[in-house]
Amino acid sequence: MKIDQTAPLEYSTEQNRLNITGFWIFLGAEIALFGTLFASYFTLVNRTGGGPSGADIFEVVPVMLETALLLISSFTIGLGINAMRLGRQRPMIAFFAVTLLLGLVFLGVEIYDFIVYIHEGATLQTSGFTAILFTLLGTHGLHVAFGLLWGALIIYQIVKRGLTPETTNKAFIFSLYWHFLDVVWIFIFSFVFLKGMM
Repeated sequence: MKIDQTAPLEYSTEQNRLNITGFWIFLGAEIALFGTLFASYFTLVNRTGGGPSGADIFEVVPVMLETALLLISSFTIGLGINAMRLGRQRPMIAFFAVTLLLGLVFLGVEIYDFIVYIHEGATLQTSGFTAILFTLLGTHGLHVAFGLLWGALIIYQIVKRGLTPETTNKAFIFSLYWHFLDVVWIFIFSFVFLKGMM
């Protein structure tokens, strides 16, 4: 395996560069998935069928907390990648662990939101609005849950193998995935929650 000493470790082999390019293509498919969900949401947002609307069930504090948690986690994953590029394994692992902890708390708050929505009479069966709301938020939440498992496996591999071209490539690709989830959440925050609370 030929290693390019001038490139960051995650880009240092041809296979690593191909992996990153392939992951960008995968993210294109994810953009199409979430684009479809957002289009469906915009179509069904006013189809409440006598059930609650966003203004009835959305709460400011949990939404702001979720947003802060994901934005901070995006910052910490960036610090982790920076530490990785400096060859500092322990700080990199620490920043990745903090990122996963923030993601776990985010999921806890989102589950709390779902319980509140159900208590307020918003379920999958209540209306077109609640069905697409649960589908959109649930799809994002499942992506975060998958990210927590994936990130934990990457930390495990780095602890076992160290910072190699392979492990750094996996960690960098994971960081792209995590940033993507944060970007999706910004759209959810802006066009679902903020607009829905008005």
